Amino acid sequence: MVLRGRAHVFGDDLNTDYIISGKYKFKTLDMDELARHCMEDLDPEFVKKVRPGDFIVAGSNFGCGSSREQAPLVIKHAGVAAVLARSFARIFFRNAINKGLPVVECDTSGIRDGDELEVDLGAGRVTNLTQGTTMDVVPLPPVMMDILREGGLTAYLKKHSGFKL
Repeated sequence: MVLRGRAHVFGDDLNTDYIISGKYKFKTLDMDELARHCMEDLDPEFVKKVRPGDFIVAGSNFGCGSSREQAPLVIKHAGVAAVLARSFARIFFRNAINKGLPVVECDTSGIRDGDELEVDLGAGRVTNLTQGTTMDVVPLPPVMMDILREGGLTAYLKKHSGFKL
């Protein structure tokens, strides 16, 4: 699975309330409506700037805080192809895979806002096409790649009637 898009760079310790504010996430279950507010407390113009296939790039501890599944769903519905970060909160990481949002743990310190990136999830490679650099990352385990290919855990389980490990 190879993804290509622009980087939208944020900092460290981005909690799930920054991804989708609590003032919205309890008003509706409509993910398209919630996606209109993705990241707005950090960048009010984010949803206007993001194009389908772009990436959120962050520092350490991305997705800390509340364990609600709205955060990865809102990112996915906003059109973001994947999140790259130096580290993820464990529950956010697992929720993202279960909802079909790729997450890549890597050194994001050299990625600048607007850089064009190519992310090869299967090979475990991130290429910064703007800067002409490549970094190898630990690829996701095969079962997580299978879940992502199906669009999330629910779709995977419906198709396969359980895990094929």
